[in-house]
Amino acid sequence: MFVNDRLHQQIQFLREIDDLKQILRQTVLTKDKRQENDAEHSWHLAMLVMILSEYSNDTSIDLLRTLKMVLIHDLVEIDAGDTFCYDEQGRDGKVEREREAAHRIFSILPSEQFQEYLDLWEEFEAMETPEAQFAAAVDRVQPLLLNLYSEGHAWKKHGVNKSQVIERNHHIAKGSKVLWEFAQNLINEAVKRGYLIDE
Repeated sequence: MFVNDRLHQQIQFLREIDDLKQILRQTVLTKDKRQENDAEHSWHLAMLVMILSEYSNDTSIDLLRTLKMVLIHDLVEIDAGDTFCYDEQGRDGKVEREREAAHRIFSILPSEQFQEYLDLWEEFEAMETPEAQFAAAVDRVQPLLLNLYSEGHAWKKHGVNKSQVIERNHHIAKGSKVLWEFAQNLINEAVKRGYLIDE
């Protein structure tokens, strides 16, 4: 069926990552309040990168590299699962679980693609390059938007307060000072509307 081994490996990888559609997040969709899945989250992040890239602190970021990062960074959750960002206990061992998952999932690909995607995943995690910092910024902005427009659904469900949200999201400023200012306004609006505990 396959023309060559390389194509076989690539198709196997594409089949494997279909499982991302089954990983449910704590955020919900704004209309019907069903849980967002990781594939939907990744698509939405890619759209945020394209639409909001002009607000990156570094206006010369490599857009394709940034898009690749946001599309692949959650693939590790196929094995490691989604850890709710405010779950302190759930975050124990998260780095090791995700690193192991990255090696397994990306190793399905031909060797140079394996290395490229592993490097991109590690770059995103390190948040040191302008691309990774902007990718991480939009990765924080997206759930803030969903929480605001779902009347604080996940925040209320888990008793999250304003100081936790600020602590979790303050590094948005590393990728975009404009988006951090926007995020702070959004957080204050959520408190004002009663979606977020003011502590």
